[in-house]
Amino acid sequence: MSYLRVSNLTKRYGSFAALGDISLEIGEGEFVCFLGPSGCGKTTLLRAIAGLDPQTSGTIHQKGQDVSALPPAKRDFGIVFQSYALFPNLNVADNVGYGLVSRRLARRDVTKRVEELLALVGLPDAGPKYPAQLSGGQQQRVALARALATSPGLLLLDEPLSALDARVRLRLRHEIKALQRRLGVTTVMVTHDQEEALTMADRIVVMNHGAIEQVGTPQQIYRAPATAFVADFVGSMNFLSGRLAAPDRVTVAGLSFACPVQDGLAAGEDVRLCIRPEDVRVRDLPADASNRLPIEVAELDFVGSFCRASLRARAAPAIELTADFSSNLMRDLGVTAGSQLDVALPPDRLRVFAA
Repeated sequence: MSYLRVSNLTKRYGSFAALGDISLEIGEGEFVCFLGPSGCGKTTLLRAIAGLDPQTSGTIHQKGQDVSALPPAKRDFGIVFQSYALFPNLNVADNVGYGLVSRRLARRDVTKRVEELLALVGLPDAGPKYPAQLSGGQQQRVALARALATSPGLLLLDEPLSALDARVRLRLRHEIKALQRRLGVTTVMVTHDQEEALTMADRIVVMNHGAIEQVGTPQQIYRAPATAFVADFVGSMNFLSGRLAAPDRVTVAGLSFACPVQDGLAAGEDVRLCIRPEDVRVRDLPADASNRLPIEVAELDFVGSFCRASLRARAAPAIELTADFSSNLMRDLGVTAGSQLDVALPPDRLRVFAA
C-alpha cells in the first residue's frame, strides 16, 4: 500500500506546462530520488507535494488522506532546502526546536528532543553555537535535525548537498541514508547529481520536460534504461547511429551487430545502438565472439583507477567508441595510444532505441 500517491498532477504557469499529468506512488519508508536536468520539473513536483507551490490539477494522497488542497502547515512533512534556511539570529538548539516551540510543547520536552536530535546527527555539543559558526556540512546536519524534530511521516530534501564540497558531500550521502534507514521515514530527495541518486535511492524517478521518463531501482535505471534520454543522462553511454536490419540485428556504417530482439521497432527503421564504456569487452575473446570488432586506440585519458580509451573501428572509421580499461588490463596487454586490438560488444549489454 502506497504512503504517498500522486495522480494526474499538472502545474501550469500561463501557457507553460511545468508538469504534465504526473502519476507516481511511493511506499512507506522508501527513499526516492527525483533526478533530472535543470528545468525538468523535479523541484516543482516536490513543492507541489509540500503544498508550497500548489498544482493546477490532479490529486495528492498521503497515508490515505487527500492533502491536495491543504496548506503546508496542515501537511505532515519536514523539509530541508538547498540553502538550509537556518535562522541566523537563533542558536542551533533554538533552530532545531523552532517547530516544537511553535506547537507549544513544554520547554523541558523541547530541550530533551533537541538534545536527542543533535546527538542523532552527530552534533551533540553544537546547541549554543550560531549557524555562522558552523561549516556547511554542520549547517546541513542542523537543517536535517530541524526537519526531523516534529517526527514527520514524510521528509523532503531539495538538493540538500549541492552547496557542499565533494568530500563533505560524499560523507553526508552515507550519513543521510543511514539515518533514513534507522528512522524508517519516507523520504523524497530532488537532485541533478546522478551519482547521488544511484548511491542513496531505493528507487529513482528520472524526469525530463515536466514528464517522468522512467521509474526504477538504481540498477534498473542504469542497466536497462527505458529511453535514450535516460541512457544518456544516467552514466556514460556510447551511441551509434544505425538501422534495424532484422529484429535482432543492427547495421552501423556497413557492419552488422547482433542485439537483443526489438519489439515495437520495424526492420529498416533508423535506430541508436548503445553500450556503456565499461561493457566493451577486451580480455579472453573467443574466436567466434559476437560483435567482435578490430579497433585502434586513438586516445587514452588517465582517470586514476582506470583509463578512458577513445576507440576507432579499423574497418569503419566512422564507428567511434569510448571504453573503460582497468589499470591491470592496460599493464597486462600493454595498451597505449595507437595500439591495435580486438574488442567485443556483448549483445546482452546493447540497448537499441528509435533514432
